[in-house]
Amino acid sequence: MLMTKEKRTPIRTLRGWATVMLQEAGAIRECEYHGWMQDRADPHARERAFEFGCQNPLPGLSPEAAAVAINEVLDSIGDTCPECRPEV
Repeated sequence: MLMTKEKRTPIRTLRGWATVMLQEAGAIRECEYHGWMQDRADPHARERAFEFGCQNPLPGLSPEAAAVAINEVLDSIGDTCPECRPEV
């Protein structure tokens, strides 16, 4: 059976690139109901995101700037979806 890989849409912003790094490392996930990003609080996944991001930064971006961009995205994401009801 022939399998095709889904083409990724081009990343247009530094924030978008950092978000992709965090998603691929498993450090953040998307709320399945509302689409908000949620921090998974997994220190190993965060470390993988920083390692991969610093080793493969966007063209023209230094590894230090890549780490700063990833950290800024992490700081802006909470661990709960703002639209989901709190569990009792």
